[in-house]
Amino acid sequence: MEIGSAANQEKAGVMARGWWWIVALPQKFQEKVVGVANKIKKLGKDDPRRITHSIKVGLALSLVSLFYYFRPLYDDFGDAAIWAVLTVVVVFEFSVGATLGKGINRGIATLCAGALGVGAHHLANLAGEEGEPILLGILVFILAAATTYTRFFPGIKARYDYGMVIFILTFSLVTVSGYRIEKILVLAHQRLSTILIGGSTCVIVSIVVCPVWAGEDLHKLTALNMEKLADFLEGFGAEYFGQERDDGESFVKDDNKKMFHQAYKSVLNSKTTEESL
Repeated sequence: MEIGSAANQEKAGVMARGWWWIVALPQKFQEKVVGVANKIKKLGKDDPRRITHSIKVGLALSLVSLFYYFRPLYDDFGDAAIWAVLTVVVVFEFSVGATLGKGINRGIATLCAGALGVGAHHLANLAGEEGEPILLGILVFILAAATTYTRFFPGIKARYDYGMVIFILTFSLVTVSGYRIEKILVLAHQRLSTILIGGSTCVIVSIVVCPVWAGEDLHKLTALNMEKLADFLEGFGAEYFGQERDDGESFVKDDNKKMFHQAYKSVLNSKTTEESL
Protein backbone atom coordinates (compact mmCIF):
# COMPACT_ATOMS: atom_id res chain seq x y z
CA MET A 1 0.00 0.00 0.00
CA GLU A 2 2.79 2.40 0.87
CA ILE A 3 4.48 1.67 -2.44
CA GLY A 4 1.23 2.32 -4.33
CA SER A 5 0.62 5.53 -2.38
CA ALA A 6 4.12 6.80 -3.17
CA ALA A 7 3.64 6.01 -6.86
CA ASN A 8 0.33 7.88 -6.90
CA GLN A 9 1.89 10.90 -5.20
CA GLU A 10 4.76 10.92 -7.69
CA LYS A 11 2.30 10.68 -10.58
CA ALA A 12 0.22 13.50 -9.12
CA GLY A 13 3.37 15.63 -8.75
CA VAL A 14 4.33 15.08 -12.38
CA MET A 15 0.83 15.96 -13.54
CA ALA A 16 0.81 19.09 -11.37
CA ARG A 17 4.14 20.25 -12.80
CA GLY A 18 2.88 19.59 -16.31
CA TRP A 19 -0.29 21.53 -15.62
CA TRP A 20 1.59 24.53 -14.20
CA TRP A 21 3.94 24.44 -17.20
CA ILE A 22 0.93 24.62 -19.55
CA VAL A 23 -0.61 27.44 -17.50
CA ALA A 24 2.66 29.42 -17.55
CA LEU A 25 3.22 28.83 -21.28
CA PRO A 26 1.27 31.93 -22.50
CA GLN A 27 3.16 34.17 -20.10
CA LYS A 28 6.51 32.73 -21.19
CA PHE A 29 5.54 33.22 -24.83
CA GLN A 30 4.56 36.81 -24.12
CA GLU A 31 7.88 37.44 -22.36
CA LYS A 32 9.76 36.00 -25.34
CA VAL A 33 7.84 38.22 -27.76
CA VAL A 34 8.45 41.30 -25.63
CA GLY A 35 12.14 40.42 -25.35
CA VAL A 36 12.52 40.06 -29.12
CA ALA A 37 10.63 43.32 -29.68
CA ASN A 38 12.91 45.13 -27.22
CA LYS A 39 16.00 43.76 -28.98
CA ILE A 40 14.65 44.91 -32.36
CA LYS A 41 13.90 48.35 -30.94
CA LYS A 42 17.34 48.62 -29.33
CA LEU A 43 19.06 47.53 -32.55
CA GLY A 44 17.37 50.31 -34.51
CA LYS A 45 17.85 52.86 -31.73
CA ASP A 46 21.59 52.20 -31.47
CA ASP A 47 22.06 53.02 -35.17
CA PRO A 48 18.98 54.29 -37.09
CA ARG A 49 20.92 53.87 -40.33
CA ARG A 50 20.26 50.14 -40.09
CA ILE A 51 16.56 50.77 -40.59
CA THR A 52 17.29 53.02 -43.55
CA HIS A 53 19.61 50.42 -45.07
CA SER A 54 16.93 47.74 -44.81
CA ILE A 55 14.44 50.00 -46.58
CA LYS A 56 16.97 50.77 -49.31
CA VAL A 57 17.60 47.08 -49.99
CA GLY A 58 13.86 46.46 -50.25
CA LEU A 59 13.50 49.42 -52.62
CA ALA A 60 16.32 48.21 -54.88
CA LEU A 61 14.85 44.71 -55.05
CA SER A 62 11.44 46.12 -55.89
CA LEU A 63 12.90 48.16 -58.74
CA VAL A 64 14.78 45.29 -60.39
CA SER A 65 11.74 43.04 -59.95
CA LEU A 66 10.02 45.19 -62.58
CA PHE A 67 11.87 43.12 -65.19
CA TYR A 68 9.52 40.28 -64.30
CA TYR A 69 6.37 42.30 -63.70
CA PHE A 70 6.40 44.23 -67.01
CA ARG A 71 6.11 42.12 -70.13
CA PRO A 72 8.19 44.35 -72.47
CA LEU A 73 11.15 44.25 -70.09
CA TYR A 74 10.81 40.51 -69.59
CA ASP A 75 10.71 39.89 -73.35
CA ASP A 76 14.08 41.63 -73.75
CA PHE A 77 15.93 39.67 -71.05
CA GLY A 78 13.82 36.58 -70.38
CA ASP A 79 14.85 34.36 -67.49
CA ALA A 80 18.21 36.13 -67.35
CA ALA A 81 16.45 38.95 -65.48
CA ILE A 82 16.84 36.89 -62.30
CA TRP A 83 20.54 37.81 -62.32
CA ALA A 84 19.60 41.44 -61.70
CA VAL A 85 17.72 40.38 -58.57
CA LEU A 86 20.60 38.19 -57.39
CA THR A 87 23.05 41.02 -58.01
CA VAL A 88 21.11 43.36 -55.74
CA VAL A 89 20.99 40.73 -52.99
CA VAL A 90 24.74 40.07 -52.97
CA VAL A 91 26.11 43.50 -53.96
CA PHE A 92 24.14 45.91 -51.77
CA GLU A 93 26.28 46.86 -48.76
CA PHE A 94 25.85 49.22 -45.83
CA SER A 95 28.03 52.04 -47.19
CA VAL A 96 28.22 53.62 -50.63
CA GLY A 97 31.90 52.80 -51.09
CA ALA A 98 31.46 49.12 -50.23
CA THR A 99 28.50 48.84 -52.60
CA LEU A 100 30.40 50.54 -55.41
CA GLY A 101 33.49 48.38 -54.87
CA LYS A 102 31.53 45.15 -54.84
CA GLY A 103 29.56 46.20 -57.91
CA ILE A 104 32.73 47.00 -59.85
CA ASN A 105 34.25 43.69 -58.78
CA ARG A 106 31.21 41.79 -60.01
CA GLY A 107 30.97 43.74 -63.28
CA ILE A 108 34.63 43.33 -64.24
CA ALA A 109 34.67 39.66 -63.24
CA THR A 110 31.54 38.98 -65.29
CA LEU A 111 32.92 40.82 -68.32
CA CYS A 112 36.26 38.99 -68.27
CA ALA A 113 34.74 35.59 -67.56
CA GLY A 114 32.07 36.05 -70.22
CA ALA A 115 34.66 36.98 -72.84
CA LEU A 116 36.85 34.01 -71.92
CA GLY A 117 33.81 31.72 -71.91
CA VAL A 118 32.85 32.77 -75.43
CA GLY A 119 36.46 32.33 -76.56
CA ALA A 120 36.63 28.88 -74.97
CA HIS A 121 33.40 27.90 -76.70
CA HIS A 122 34.72 28.90 -80.13
CA LEU A 123 38.05 27.19 -79.44
CA ALA A 124 36.26 23.99 -78.46
CA ASN A 125 34.29 24.06 -81.72
CA LEU A 126 37.57 23.57 -83.59
CA ALA A 127 38.05 20.21 -81.84
CA GLY A 128 34.99 18.73 -83.50
CA GLU A 129 31.82 17.25 -82.06
CA GLU A 130 33.59 14.52 -80.09
CA GLY A 131 36.47 16.62 -78.80
CA GLU A 132 34.39 19.68 -77.85
CA PRO A 133 33.11 18.45 -74.44
CA ILE A 134 36.56 17.11 -73.53
CA LEU A 135 38.27 20.40 -74.34
CA LEU A 136 35.58 22.38 -72.51
CA GLY A 137 36.04 20.20 -69.42
CA ILE A 138 39.80 20.73 -69.52
CA LEU A 139 39.43 24.50 -69.85
CA VAL A 140 36.92 24.68 -66.99
CA PHE A 141 39.25 22.62 -64.80
CA ILE A 142 42.30 24.77 -65.57
CA LEU A 143 40.57 28.13 -65.11
CA ALA A 144 38.71 27.07 -61.95
CA ALA A 145 41.80 25.55 -60.34
CA ALA A 146 44.05 28.49 -61.23
CA THR A 147 41.54 31.09 -60.05
CA THR A 148 40.86 29.24 -56.80
CA TYR A 149 44.59 29.00 -56.09
CA THR A 150 44.96 32.72 -56.79
CA ARG A 151 42.38 33.46 -54.10
CA PHE A 152 44.86 32.30 -51.45
CA PHE A 153 47.13 35.31 -52.03
CA PRO A 154 46.47 37.68 -49.08
CA GLY A 155 46.26 40.82 -51.21
CA ILE A 156 43.82 39.27 -53.66
CA LYS A 157 41.73 37.60 -50.96
CA ALA A 158 41.31 40.89 -49.09
CA ARG A 159 40.22 42.95 -52.10
CA TYR A 160 39.14 40.72 -54.97
CA ASP A 161 37.95 37.46 -53.42
CA TYR A 162 34.33 38.16 -54.33
CA GLY A 163 35.31 39.00 -57.90
CA MET A 164 37.24 35.75 -58.19
CA VAL A 165 34.22 33.74 -57.09
CA ILE A 166 32.03 35.51 -59.65
CA PHE A 167 34.68 34.91 -62.31
CA ILE A 168 34.59 31.15 -61.69
CA LEU A 169 30.80 31.11 -61.61
CA THR A 170 30.35 33.10 -64.82
CA PHE A 171 33.04 31.28 -66.79
CA SER A 172 31.65 27.89 -65.81
CA LEU A 173 28.09 28.97 -66.58
CA VAL A 174 28.89 30.39 -70.01
CA THR A 175 31.22 27.55 -70.98
CA VAL A 176 29.02 24.68 -69.84
CA SER A 177 25.75 26.24 -70.98
CA GLY A 178 27.26 27.13 -74.33
CA TYR A 179 27.64 23.45 -75.15
CA ARG A 180 23.85 23.07 -75.35
CA ILE A 181 22.87 26.63 -76.29
CA GLU A 182 23.58 27.84 -79.80
CA LYS A 183 23.22 31.57 -79.08
CA ILE A 184 26.15 31.79 -76.68
CA LEU A 185 26.70 35.49 -77.37
CA VAL A 186 23.09 36.25 -76.46
CA LEU A 187 23.52 34.40 -73.16
CA ALA A 188 26.71 36.29 -72.31
CA HIS A 189 25.15 39.62 -73.31
CA GLN A 190 22.01 39.06 -71.24
CA ARG A 191 23.98 38.03 -68.16
CA LEU A 192 26.32 41.01 -68.40
CA SER A 193 23.48 43.44 -69.05
CA THR A 194 21.35 42.26 -66.13
CA ILE A 195 24.32 42.35 -63.75
CA LEU A 196 25.15 45.90 -64.85
CA ILE A 197 21.52 46.90 -64.33
CA GLY A 198 21.42 45.31 -60.88
CA GLY A 199 24.73 46.86 -59.84
CA SER A 200 23.73 50.29 -61.15
CA THR A 201 20.45 50.09 -59.25
CA CYS A 202 22.34 49.31 -56.03
CA VAL A 203 24.74 52.23 -56.48
CA ILE A 204 22.03 54.73 -57.44
CA VAL A 205 19.76 53.80 -54.53
CA SER A 206 22.71 53.77 -52.13
CA ILE A 207 23.79 57.27 -53.19
CA VAL A 208 20.40 58.93 -53.64
CA VAL A 209 18.52 57.57 -50.61
CA CYS A 210 20.17 58.60 -47.33
CA PRO A 211 23.76 57.78 -48.37
CA VAL A 212 26.11 56.29 -45.79
CA TRP A 213 29.77 57.15 -46.31
CA ALA A 214 32.46 55.01 -44.69
CA GLY A 215 34.67 58.02 -43.96
CA GLU A 216 32.62 59.04 -40.94
CA ASP A 217 32.61 55.52 -39.52
CA LEU A 218 36.34 55.19 -40.14
CA HIS A 219 36.97 58.49 -38.34
CA LYS A 220 34.93 57.37 -35.32
CA LEU A 221 36.63 53.98 -35.24
CA THR A 222 40.09 55.56 -35.41
CA ALA A 223 39.25 58.00 -32.61
CA LEU A 224 37.88 55.18 -30.46
CA ASN A 225 41.01 53.10 -31.05
CA MET A 226 43.20 56.04 -30.03
CA GLU A 227 41.24 56.38 -26.79
CA LYS A 228 41.57 52.67 -26.07
CA LEU A 229 45.30 52.78 -26.81
CA ALA A 230 45.71 55.76 -24.48
CA ASP A 231 43.83 53.95 -21.72
CA PHE A 232 46.05 50.91 -22.21
CA LEU A 233 49.28 52.91 -22.01
CA GLU A 234 48.03 54.79 -18.96
CA GLY A 235 47.01 51.59 -17.23
CA PHE A 236 50.26 49.89 -18.25
CA GLY A 237 52.32 52.62 -16.59
CA ALA A 238 50.23 52.53 -13.44
CA GLU A 239 50.33 48.73 -13.22
CA TYR A 240 54.00 48.04 -13.91
CA PHE A 241 55.74 51.26 -12.84
CA GLY A 242 53.60 52.15 -9.85
CA GLN A 243 52.63 55.59 -11.15
CA GLU A 244 50.09 57.60 -9.17
CA ARG A 245 48.07 60.71 -9.75
CA ASP A 246 48.72 64.01 -7.99
CA ASP A 247 46.18 63.17 -5.28
CA GLY A 248 48.00 59.93 -4.47
CA GLU A 249 45.38 57.60 -5.97
CA SER A 250 46.24 54.96 -8.52
CA PHE A 251 45.42 55.52 -12.18
CA VAL A 252 43.82 52.09 -12.29
CA LYS A 253 40.94 51.32 -9.95
CA ASP A 254 40.89 47.95 -8.25
CA ASP A 255 37.68 46.81 -9.94
CA ASN A 256 38.96 47.82 -13.40
CA LYS A 257 42.59 46.95 -12.83
CA LYS A 258 42.80 44.29 -15.51
CA MET A 259 40.44 45.80 -18.07
CA PHE A 260 43.18 47.80 -19.78
CA HIS A 261 44.86 44.52 -20.74
CA GLN A 262 42.02 43.96 -23.24
CA ALA A 263 42.24 47.45 -24.75
CA TYR A 264 45.14 46.76 -27.10
CA LYS A 265 43.54 43.48 -28.20
CA SER A 266 40.41 45.39 -29.17
CA VAL A 267 42.52 47.79 -31.25
CA LEU A 268 44.25 44.91 -33.04
CA ASN A 269 40.98 43.10 -33.69
CA SER A 270 39.52 46.20 -35.36
CA LYS A 271 42.01 45.92 -38.25
CA THR A 272 39.59 43.88 -40.33
CA THR A 273 36.85 46.48 -39.86
CA GLU A 274 39.22 49.29 -40.84
CA GLU A 275 40.25 47.46 -44.02
CA SER A 276 36.62 46.93 -45.00
CA LEU A 277 35.92 50.64 -44.55
